[in-house]
Amino acid sequence: MSDEIHLLVTLNAGYLAPLKVMLYSVHANNPGERIHLWLVHASLTAAEVASVRQLTAAFGWELSAERVTTDFMAGVPLIKRYPPEMYFRLLSGQILPPTVKRVIYLDPDLLVINSLRPLWTLDLDGHMLAAAVHRGVTKLVDSVNHLRLGTTTSYFNSGVLVIDLVQARAKITRSDITQAIEQHESELILPDQDILNFLYGLEILEIPEEIWNYDTRKYLVYQTRSLNQHDIHWVMANTAILHYCGTPKPWVPGSDSKFTGLFLHYQQQVHRLTAALGQAPAEF
Repeated sequence: MSDEIHLLVTLNAGYLAPLKVMLYSVHANNPGERIHLWLVHASLTAAEVASVRQLTAAFGWELSAERVTTDFMAGVPLIKRYPPEMYFRLLSGQILPPTVKRVIYLDPDLLVINSLRPLWTLDLDGHMLAAAVHRGVTKLVDSVNHLRLGTTTSYFNSGVLVIDLVQARAKITRSDITQAIEQHESELILPDQDILNFLYGLEILEIPEEIWNYDTRKYLVYQTRSLNQHDIHWVMANTAILHYCGTPKPWVPGSDSKFTGLFLHYQQQVHRLTAALGQAPAEF
């Protein structure tokens, strides 16, 4: 495994501002790491990509921006209220060069507050992917999704993924995704996540959500499940990734959760850094 950590993000301009906050949190809490960021998109302007490049250059990272052509997207039917970028994480094996063997995919609406190194070096034990499950206090969500999608595995969240790209290139195809969407469109709630579970659930290694995909809405649930061991002190010492699932997002004025203040702190640091770099403040 390469010492350099390869990160993947896929988004449109609507999530550019929170992406910069997420990237800052990675930089702040992974000192000394060599990081290569793969920015996969369909519609960012040259100026928008340049604003991310200026930030990653300040971190000492390498950035590769991959614009996905309309020809590539043509084989994937889209559900209108969702952007095409949501499918790029599944198709990253076809998008990224074959020299890249593994990536960590990260949603832009999260913070990284501890080291990513253990996730990067995770033994996938033959699996194509690694992901976490947001279960709540019970496993009821698994049972509901077994009925809805006809799956037998747990229901994995697609916001944080480790992807073995060698396997992905061999096993994940546009035609399979296209066919699944066409056949099951009426049952899909979160299309890319549902497709991930429906087609590839058996290929996924489960990783602890409390560490790698902590749902910031569920602080009391995690406390209850852990018999009050996973308090805020435990989270700050042990959790690596905080995921701001659902709404309101922490950058929205109406948000006032336990973890809103932490996001606003990193947002403020980004504003200071981008101002020093001569960028206009990011618009949320």
